[in-house]
Amino acid sequence: MKKVFTYAFLLFSIVTFSQKDFTGKAVYMSKTTMDMNNFGGRQMTDQRKKQIQERMKSMLEKTFTLNFNKSESLYKENEKLEAPGGGRGFRFGGMSGGGTQYKNSADKVALESTEFFGKQFLISDDMSQPKWELGSESKQIGNYTAFKATMLKEVDPTDFSNFRRGPRGNNNKDEAKKDSTNTASDEIKKPETVLVTAWFTPQIPVGTGPGEYWGLPGLILEVSTGRTTILCTEIVINPTEESTISKPTKGKEISREKYNEVVKVKMEELRERFRGRGGRGRGGRGR
Repeated sequence: MKKVFTYAFLLFSIVTFSQKDFTGKAVYMSKTTMDMNNFGGRQMTDQRKKQIQERMKSMLEKTFTLNFNKSESLYKENEKLEAPGGGRGFRFGGMSGGGTQYKNSADKVALESTEFFGKQFLISDDMSQPKWELGSESKQIGNYTAFKATMLKEVDPTDFSNFRRGPRGNNNKDEAKKDSTNTASDEIKKPETVLVTAWFTPQIPVGTGPGEYWGLPGLILEVSTGRTTILCTEIVINPTEESTISKPTKGKEISREKYNEVVKVKMEELRERFRGRGGRGRGGRGR
């Protein structure tokens, strides 16, 4: 009986929204955790780890605003002062990177304007329907009833939070054969796929959400993938100050596939640097 009332209420909400044009604003908070062992943390003191984590905090905890209507959305990181000594260039978390992401589900257009190592890119994305699996679980997020959906997706090559360091000091060939991922004792590895868990509410019947996520029968309020969680903290329907939703135009035009190739080349360069430093740190025993 409880489910019947819930679905009846949701249906009423959807009909109410469908009877008129509407706009909305949703604020999201993103948080990413990092395994310091992936970046030489095993050789660091606890004090040094804490210092680095504090410096990285502004990169790992961010807030975003999603402006949306029935078919379009614009997702942008909220500006804040740079922390002293904070760097730019790395993007920790594919859902929490800086820049602007535009989606139009009606015209199948997705664009992201972002900076990578000092260069501005305008990336075009494929808008094929995401392969969500709808679950039966539900929970309350603020004033909204949200339902669970999951899917597997390829790991974003710019999402460093999913990287992990392989086992070290394993000279046993038999053991190495058993573990096909153990191709090098000190190599940083990236999983090929990651599970995405989303919670959406049909009470706001727009098929969009934070970052790259869309394609569910309601606004996505929460997304968890890898070490990153994005949670909606505020929703305003038909805000008094309506924001313009327009396509970003800044940056070198490039497909997502080509952009990922650019990132891959840069990551190979960085990995060689890390491996070189690691060799010197072990008294020249690396390569």
